[in-house]
Amino acid sequence: MHNEVASILPVLVVAIPTAAAVLIFVFGRVGFWVHETLALLGVAGAFGCTLAVAHQTIQGTALESFSRQFYADSLSSLIMFLVSGIGLLATIYSLKYMRQHAEHAELPAATSMHRLTVFYGWLMLFVATMLWASVSNNVIMLYVAVEASTIASGLLVAFYWDKRALEAGYKYLMLLTVGITFSLFGCVLLYAVGASMIGGARGLLITDLRQIAGSFPLTTVVLASAFLIVGFGTKAGIAPFHPWLPDAHAEAPTPVSALLSGVMLKVAIYALVRTVSIFFPGFSPVASFALGIGVFTLVIGDIMALAQDDLKRMLAYSSVSQMGYVLMGFGIGTQLGIYAGLFHVLNHAMAKALLFLAAGAVMYSTGVRRISQLGGLAKKMPVTAFCFFAGALAISGIPPFNGFQSKLAILVAGGKAGNWWAVAIGIAASLVTLVVAAKAVKSVFWGDMSPAVAAEGVREAPLSLTIVMVVLALLCLGIGIYPKAVYEPLKSAACVLQTIPHAEGSMIASQR
Repeated sequence: MHNEVASILPVLVVAIPTAAAVLIFVFGRVGFWVHETLALLGVAGAFGCTLAVAHQTIQGTALESFSRQFYADSLSSLIMFLVSGIGLLATIYSLKYMRQHAEHAELPAATSMHRLTVFYGWLMLFVATMLWASVSNNVIMLYVAVEASTIASGLLVAFYWDKRALEAGYKYLMLLTVGITFSLFGCVLLYAVGASMIGGARGLLITDLRQIAGSFPLTTVVLASAFLIVGFGTKAGIAPFHPWLPDAHAEAPTPVSALLSGVMLKVAIYALVRTVSIFFPGFSPVASFALGIGVFTLVIGDIMALAQDDLKRMLAYSSVSQMGYVLMGFGIGTQLGIYAGLFHVLNHAMAKALLFLAAGAVMYSTGVRRISQLGGLAKKMPVTAFCFFAGALAISGIPPFNGFQSKLAILVAGGKAGNWWAVAIGIAASLVTLVVAAKAVKSVFWGDMSPAVAAEGVREAPLSLTIVMVVLALLCLGIGIYPKAVYEPLKSAACVLQTIPHAEGSMIASQR
C-alpha cells in the first residue's frame, strides 16, 4: 500500500462511521432498512480500515496524518480492532433486538422509526468517537474525543426514556464529565511543560512529549499522573470512581451495554496508559500507584458483584473487577506485565461483550433480568446457555478459555516482579469471580424452570442474536486454546508502551 494512501487510513476509520451517522439522521426515517443498512455499512467500513491499519502497524510502521495529529501504531490498532469488531457484532445484534423494542413499545410507527433512527445515529457516533480517541496523538484532542464518547454513550444509556434510564443517563453524564475534567488538567500540565521545552504545537503531541519526559520536573510528573489516572480512570470504572457504572450498564439497551463494558472501558484504559506511559520507564512510582489501585478495584468489584440479583448489574460490577486486573498488569510495569494487561484487555472485551449479549437474549425471550426470577432456562435456550457458560468460564480464568491465559500471565508477571501480595489477592479475587459466575449460571440456566421461564412464549433467541454470541464464544475458546494467534499483535502493542530487554519474555514466548 502506498504511503500516501496508508497515511489517510486513521482519518478514514473515524470519518466512515461519522458519515454514516450523518446519513442516518438525514435519511433514517425513510424506512427501517435505511438506518440499519447505513449503520452496518458504517461500522463494517471502519472495521475494514482497521484491518488495513493493523496490517501496516504490526510490521512496526506508524501511520501519521495531519501533522501527526492522527497517529496509529500497533497499540492503536489493538483498540481500533476491538471498537470496530465488537461494534460490528453489536450492530448486527441490534437489528432484531431493537426491532423487538420498537414493536413492544406500542408507539405510533412514525415515533418508533424516529427512535430507532436516533439510536443508530448515536450508536455510529459512539463508535466514531471511540475510534477517534484511539488515533489521537494530541493530548487535548484525546481528551475531547473521550468526552465526546461520553456524550454519545450517555444519550444511548438514557435511550429507553423511562425513570430508571433517565436517572442512569443523568448520573452517567454528570459523574463522568466531572471525573474526566481531571484528565484535562493533566493534559494541560503536559502541554504547559512540553511547550516550554520544545515549543509550539509539538508540546501537544504524545509521541514528542515522551521523548522529553525524562526532563520533566518531578512535581509535574506527580500531578499530571494523578490527574490522568483519576480522570481517565473514572471512565474506565476504576474504584473508587466507579459508581456510575452499574446503573449505566444495567439500564442501557443491551447492545450498548456490550459496547460500554466490552469496549468503552478499554478505550478509557487506553487513554490512561497512552498518556501516563509518557513517564515510563523512568518513574516507577506511577506504576506502583497503578498496581495498588488496580488491586483495590478488583476486590471492590468482586465484593459488589456477589451481592447483586440483577443480572446486568452483576455483570457490570464484574467489569469493575476485571478492569482491576488490567490495571494490575500495567502497574507491574514489566514487559510481561504490560503484555498481560493488554492480553486481558482483549480477552475481557470479548468475554464481557458475550455475557451482556447473552443476558440480553435472556431478557429478549423472558422479559426478566432478575436472577431470582429465572431458572432452568437451558432447557429452552441451550445455545444462549452454552454461550453464557463460555463467557462465565472466560472471565473466571478457567481453561481452556482465553481469560485463563491472560490472568495467568498477570499473576506470573507479578510473581517475577516480587509483588506476591498482589498475586495472592489476584488469585483470591479470581476465585470470587468464579463463585459469582457459578451462581449466575446455576440460578439462571440450571434447575427447575421458574414461572417466568415456563411461560409459553419463551424460546431460543433469534438467529441474528445467537450467531453473534456463538462467534464471540468461539473466539474466547479459540484464543484460549491457541494464544499464538494473538501473540505478535500483543507483543508489538506492548513494545509501544515500554521497551525492556527481552530476557524476561519467556512467559510471552511460551504462547508462541
